[in-house]
Amino acid sequence: MFLELIGVIFAGFAAAGLVMLLGKLLGGRLPRWLAPVAAGLAMIAATITSEYGWYTRSAAALPEGVVVAQTVENRSFYRPWTYAVPYVDRFAAVDTATLKSHADHPGIYLADVYFFGRWSAVQKRPVWLDCAGGRRALATSGTPFIDGRPAAENWIPAAEDDPILRVACGA
Repeated sequence: MFLELIGVIFAGFAAAGLVMLLGKLLGGRLPRWLAPVAAGLAMIAATITSEYGWYTRSAAALPEGVVVAQTVENRSFYRPWTYAVPYVDRFAAVDTATLKSHADHPGIYLADVYFFGRWSAVQKRPVWLDCAGGRRALATSGTPFIDGRPAAENWIPAAEDDPILRVACGA
């Protein structure tokens, strides 16, 4: 966040400097108010570029075997351009490289799911995935087990096109 702030400030100074240099080259024909307006527009453009580029940069930095399963797009009234082109501010990724299966219960996997947010720390959650039953359960230290499987009350039914199940079970 700090580096983004520095980048935005630098973009403002650079735009204002270019407008002032252009004014000197044109013999002072540009209005004086143009430099701060250019600085403000450059800062807004740098902020928007940073917002829209965050997901691409973050997804590209994921290690091998970590697959993006779901993205969440954001629209805000104070960012009217997001209604035309929403940006991704959260996503979930499944670590398919460390996916564990149960020898006695094929079709049930334990996966690490990572939740990324634009302005929040990455959260890692172990999740039980029942590919045959189309359900999942959060794996916690207090999860009760019956017959080697998480207890039924912990399972949450998932939609047919659940992205986390689709990624994990397709692996």
